[in-house]
Amino acid sequence: MKLARLRIRNFRCYKNEIAFDFDDMTAFIGKNDVGKSTVTDALDIFLNDGTPDKNDANKNGNPKDLTFICEFTDLPTRVILDEDFHTSFQAEYLLNEQDHLEIHKTYSGHIATPKCTNIAAYAVHPTANGTENLLQLKNSDLKRRAKDLNVDLIGVDQRINAQLRQRIRETIGELKLKAALVPLNEENAKKTWDGIKTYIPVLALFKSDRASTDQDAEAQDPLKVAVKEAIKQKEAELKNIVSHVESEVKKIAQKTLEKLNEMDPSLSQQLNPQFTTSKWESLFKVSITGDEDIPLNKRGSGVRRLVLLNFFRAKAEQQGKERDNAPVLYAIEEPETSQHPNNQRRLLSALIELSVENQVLITTHTPMLARSLPNTCLRYIHEKSDKTREVVKGGNDTNKLMAQSLGILPDNSVKLFVGVEGPNDITFLKHMAKMFRLAGTDVLDLEKMEINGELIFFPLGGSTLAYWISRLEKLNRPEFHLFDRDTQPPANPKYKAAADEINQRERCKALHTGKKEMENYLHFSAINTAFAENNIPLHLSANFSSFEDLPMEVAKGVHIASGSPQAWTELDQAEQKKKISKTKKTLNNSAASFMTKERLDEIDQDGDITEWFRMMKELADS
Repeated sequence: MKLARLRIRNFRCYKNEIAFDFDDMTAFIGKNDVGKSTVTDALDIFLNDGTPDKNDANKNGNPKDLTFICEFTDLPTRVILDEDFHTSFQAEYLLNEQDHLEIHKTYSGHIATPKCTNIAAYAVHPTANGTENLLQLKNSDLKRRAKDLNVDLIGVDQRINAQLRQRIRETIGELKLKAALVPLNEENAKKTWDGIKTYIPVLALFKSDRASTDQDAEAQDPLKVAVKEAIKQKEAELKNIVSHVESEVKKIAQKTLEKLNEMDPSLSQQLNPQFTTSKWESLFKVSITGDEDIPLNKRGSGVRRLVLLNFFRAKAEQQGKERDNAPVLYAIEEPETSQHPNNQRRLLSALIELSVENQVLITTHTPMLARSLPNTCLRYIHEKSDKTREVVKGGNDTNKLMAQSLGILPDNSVKLFVGVEGPNDITFLKHMAKMFRLAGTDVLDLEKMEINGELIFFPLGGSTLAYWISRLEKLNRPEFHLFDRDTQPPANPKYKAAADEINQRERCKALHTGKKEMENYLHFSAINTAFAENNIPLHLSANFSSFEDLPMEVAKGVHIASGSPQAWTELDQAEQKKKISKTKKTLNNSAASFMTKERLDEIDQDGDITEWFRMMKELADS
């Protein structure tokens, strides 16, 4: 599940409702005090069940209507809501007109300690008599409703609420669907909300003004988790210790009672020990030292913050695993704080890689970070003349505003712009560069050059291709563009016109893959090894053909190897697309790392990839 949109009203500087759209990687840009941190705090309150404080309601708005609204996409096809039985958001009529899961939370911002007063799903929901409030009914009430409506419950497991609701709706037939707020904090619907919460993203928030010590929550929590895991491994033995202690104490208590009765039976008929035990993990306190046992507190502020940022990543990933691999939304305010420019680039590169598997949100007013991100990631927040805020996506006009605000200028250290179709392609090329260099071939060290600011990747994408081509042209730097061919000869490549335009410019070169897409250059042995590491045996015995849809075919194989009772053809298109997308990530992040020069020579007999790297080096050297 992914966060698609956040809407806020009557919260701090946002009086009127304002909407913020999110991608896999999203960067909020703007001057100080314009409301960037307000966005991350709103997400913290919504996703982490926090509460606003007494000063959070907008001073000129309606404090009783302090509201946060989140819309989610990429929804699971099966969910467990109010009992241990699979249903779906669609079957329970919990989706809005765009098939998004839209949840509203309202707080009482007018009181000293604000509380959540309402939780609801805005959904196209049944309004027919007898169907409008089924989610609010407990099991006994659902049975009573079915009886009142003369619903035939033969074949229905009457212990399961979802089955009762489904049969009632089927019997009514005409549900009179209408968009409305469906309460989730009333009666049995509270269980539904608890079920929904297990699927929404985990928010891991790293604020810009934290203290950065080894007692910081982000440093401590991952270590506390490690302590908990270690204790859990010995849980059976520890339970035996507790049982032994309780047994011995009860024996003494019984003997004490016997002696007491010998003296005066009227004093007491029983003595029952009441045990209060502390958590085992509370016995362990952990601090952090680095090289030569130097405490983290004694390191420079930039080092402390970099270490803690990575503790933060570990914590977030651990949270996701604890919630059955729930998606993680990393929200990092001003990641550039206290960092050398090289570390800023390393951090940004790490965050871009994180965004392949999880959503990442950053706030910044640093030109380098803003300049290094694709246009589609950028959100500019600015204050209008009437003191209200506006948020706009990156684009020609928006970039002019950002340039005026942040002073974004071309970087003279850049030797090469590399344009590809998406983040997966960037990962693939970095792995190929490592493979070549390990084999002794003199090619560009793409990762090092990116960190040093000498190379900038641009994941272009079809919708923004023309814009980025025109934008890069004005910077007067060498450019290398690589497009998937997609189409099989003799048909022209999909982006032939764009490539021809680039190739007419000085020090610019655009090439197409000789195969369908980059994944088709992966050797079957590398693919087998990558998925075997995840305990998924594929047993591929030959390479795929040049124009076979490799990600889809591998996704099918992974689906079969997982033992799913559903055939691939029984999955809906959305579920198939999700599995293919996940497979592409594994292919480019893992399988590409297992490529060797020998494997590449076998599958790329035309030397396509060798030519790509030769051309990149020639352009960079120019």
